[in-house]
Formats: sequence, C-alpha cells, structure tokens
Amino acid sequence: MLVPLFWAEASARHREGRKQITVRRFGWSDESEQAAQAHADERAQEALILIMTGAKLGRREPKVAYNGAEGVPIREEILERHGDNVITRNQYGARCLNTPDVLFADIDFENNPAPAYFLAVAAVAGVLGLAIGRAISGFGLGLVLMFAGLISAYSIANSLSRLRTKASGGPERQAMARIESFLRQKPQWRVRLYRTPAGLRALAMHRRFDPADSEVGEFFNAVRADRIYMRMCLNQRCFRARLSPKPWRIGIGSHIKPRPGIWPVKPERLAERNQWNAKYEAAAQSYAACALVGDLGNGPIDAGAEVVRELHDRECRAESGLPLA
Repeated sequence: MLVPLFWAEASARHREGRKQITVRRFGWSDESEQAAQAHADERAQEALILIMTGAKLGRREPKVAYNGAEGVPIREEILERHGDNVITRNQYGARCLNTPDVLFADIDFENNPAPAYFLAVAAVAGVLGLAIGRAISGFGLGLVLMFAGLISAYSIANSLSRLRTKASGGPERQAMARIESFLRQKPQWRVRLYRTPAGLRALAMHRRFDPADSEVGEFFNAVRADRIYMRMCLNQRCFRARLSPKPWRIGIGSHIKPRPGIWPVKPERLAERNQWNAKYEAAAQSYAACALVGDLGNGPIDAGAEVVRELHDRECRAESGLPLA
C-alpha cells in the first residue's frame, strides 16, 4: 500500500518530422516535491520509450483520487498515520481508513432484480407478446407487443425478486445468511459486523491478509462484496473503510472545494478547501458511519487487527448510537 505525501506531473516528447508523441505521467514521493518530480520525469521517459517500441499504453494518466488505477497509488490528502494504517480525505470529503492487511468488506443490500428473474420474465413476456400480436393482427403488432413485454419485464422481475427477498427475511437477513454460511465452512474465522446506511460491513479479526490472498477473494465472492471495491483492493494493495458520513447525507449540499476534490490543490485554493472541510467536520460530529452489530465466528483475535478495530470503531463512532450517514 502506498499513499504518497508529494505529487508531480511530467511530460516527455519525441518528434519525428511533423509527427510528435507527447506522454504525461505522474510521480510521487514521501520525501519531497523534488523527488516526486524526478519520479514523474523517470516514469514519463519510460512510458515514451515503451510507446515508441510499439507498446499500447495511454499517453496520459487520468488525475483521479482512488480508482484502482494499475500502477498509480492512492492520491488523497493524508490526515493521520497510525503505523502502516493511513487516514485520508477522499474525493468527496469523507475520511477513509486505508490498511495494508486488515480485511474490510462492505456488503450493500441487494435491491435490483436477480438476473435470472429478469431473463426468465423477459423471455416469457417477449414470446407471448409476439405470439398474441401475430395471432390478432400479424407480425407488426407482434413486434410491438413483444417490445412492450420486454419493457415491462424489469418491473415484473423486480416484484418477484422483492417477494423472494421478503420471504427469506429481507435483504439484511439474506446478507447475514451469506456471511453465516461462509463462516460455517471456516471455523477458524472471526468477523466483526457493522450496519452501514446501505448494508453491512465485515471486519476480519482472526488474522491479517494480503489483498491478493485467494481466501480474500473467496470471502468477497461468498458475501457478494462490491466488485469495484474488490478490484481496487487488488490494484491498490490495501483494504479500505469509510470512517465519516457522506456529505450529502448530513445536509452538506455543496461539493468539496475546489472541484474536483483531488489532492493536492493549489496553495491559493487551500483556504477555500479548508473552509469546506471545517463545515463538513462540524456537521459530521452528529453522525456515525456505521453501527456495531456484533461478532461472528470463534476464531482468535489478531493483535494487529485489534489495533485497527479500535481505530475504526472510534473514528466511525460505531457504538455511539448516533444516526447513520
């Protein structure tokens, strides 16, 4: 895991006749701006050479905070360091915990119809619409009714999916059942569970993990963790948990300043950013990012995971009883 303190950008060019190739790359460092610039220069030259020899590389890296970009570390303002664990401010202003080896997984409750329901309903509705239309007035009406059936398939499938979810105890019960099923097969595991505004958060307590560990992927798939989050864990070589509320959930209608909120910002814009941060932090005091549900499994408690658990629970206000946001 790498969350650099300093960032820079460099360009490298090659001209041949009227044709010019320009490549831009970011560099980073924890030492100084000069070291970040030297790294950017080096990366730009390396990319230019590769492109000139036929490699299919983008000529410019997008300036993004945290998107799982291969080879580019997390680009966010560092708020605190706790050993190997780093608290940053993300692109929309919330505090996030980044940890290299303590497994977190957010599991959003499922509200969309299952693909199998949708495909089945769409197939039946389409075939019936085509058959009825042809029987009444020919192929033209059949096509019209077929498309009407396909359009209505989503709402029908959604209703069926909701009925099934309700019959099995609701989306929270379904998510819990997936976690419990996984833990029955893994008696050595211990998971601390939290309620979030949109679902559940799981924290593995029995040992620490490399994000590329096969057992991590097995757990993510079993509990249906967010696919984008899974990819980012691999690319950024870390796990991540939001520690403070999303601004729009606590009455902060304006975006973080300046837009977009990607770090670093120009010195002349720092006052504007700090003003937004102060307003957000004041409002965030009245909310929690998650609420403790309890512990599942009988595995041991890893000392390193316990340190991160204490930090996470304190920063999230997990046992405060405050409303979630």
